[in-house]
Amino acid sequence: SRLGILVVRHLKRLERVILGYLEVCDGPEEEARLGILETLQCIIEHAWPRMPCRLPVLLKALLKMIWDVHTDQGSTPELVKAALLQGATECLILLDRCSEGQVKVLLEVVYSSCEENRVRECIRKVQENT
Repeated sequence: SRLGILVVRHLKRLERVILGYLEVCDGPEEEARLGILETLQCIIEHAWPRMPCRLPVLLKALLKMIWDVHTDQGSTPELVKAALLQGATECLILLDRCSEGQVKVLLEVVYSSCEENRVRECIRKVQENT
């Protein structure tokens, strides 16, 4: 947050780091994933003019993480899973705002084809957010 809009200078490198952290489960407490979701939220808030061009990559990574968390049969507590899903949902809402509703349009197809209630709930929250 100290960099503000100047974070755009580092977006390419940051994107690779963020994607790497979103892909990997880091144990029952998921501290790294929770931290990277907070970081992503901050980056979206500060670098929002540059986010629409990164939308396809970030949307795919966030949806994959939501699915991975939903299907995780490991030792991750339900509260941690809920926090991860909430963080990803908040990132999707921010992405939708800075892309002028593109995320909602793209998620309509996913919502209609998905049968998992937990995943549908995250998508519904994004679609209902104005």
